[in-house]
Amino acid sequence: MSLHQSRHHVATQCRVLGLSRSGYYAWKRRSPSPRASEDAQLTQRIRTIHATSRATYGAPRVHAELAAQGIRAGRKRIARLMAQAGLRGVSRRRRIHTTVRDPEARRAPDLVERNFTAKRPNRLWVADMTYIPTAEGFLYLAVVLDVFSRKVVGWALSTRLHTEVVLLALEAAVGRRQPRSVIHHSDQGTQYTSVAFGRRLKILGIRPSMGSVGDAYDNALAESFFASLECELLDRSRFQSRVEARVAIFDWVERWYNLRRRHSALGYLSPVEFERARAAKRRGGPGHAG
Repeated sequence: MSLHQSRHHVATQCRVLGLSRSGYYAWKRRSPSPRASEDAQLTQRIRTIHATSRATYGAPRVHAELAAQGIRAGRKRIARLMAQAGLRGVSRRRRIHTTVRDPEARRAPDLVERNFTAKRPNRLWVADMTYIPTAEGFLYLAVVLDVFSRKVVGWALSTRLHTEVVLLALEAAVGRRQPRSVIHHSDQGTQYTSVAFGRRLKILGIRPSMGSVGDAYDNALAESFFASLECELLDRSRFQSRVEARVAIFDWVERWYNLRRRHSALGYLSPVEFERARAAKRRGGPGHAG
């Protein structure tokens, strides 16, 4: 009724709606119910979390973030308040697979067989590549993830789709993690089946493993990572330069994905939090709960 007061008197609106003026004004003076006040406060917290998540979190991750802050609220209630506030998470879409296989190259055996689990860090790494469109042309991104925590342990960018970029990502992972015995699993792309890459794995004492051609399930964890990258960053950005893309990729991988992004498979901890908590548990300490 307040919205239409400039055009119609309150008395007229009350008469048309069958309401009493005294009842309407008493309703306006009434304080919000405790539940309504709680919902308003909770909605404000949800807005802050959603904004901090770069407008990517849906109700499950918002629920986990609230729990980490010591705030108890049901997931259905959070979903309702998000819908009322017009807040929603981003959804993954199926990634276009771009693997190019060299029929003459020798492929490594599949040592994983779709069992993407690891009880400790540096037991199983998965690797893959994707392309980043910019106004200046493509950038190619190669990543290495530790299956234990889903953490990106090595990554590299290049203007050329060449073996060098996967070698750089591998060297970054080795420099960061110093593995003693690790399996490196990838698809059968020419970069991973190249002689140079195979030779480097052998020198480093890393066992190569490869899935079949064109089957996303044979490298599902890497596919899942790129699906998140695309829906949370690439689909929402238009990079004018390769430098702009490099800065955005660094920020998303190192400052967001590894450090803060909550992962459902990790009990809604980030990769860094998960590794820290597991390390503390092995030492017999309390760990970090998020």
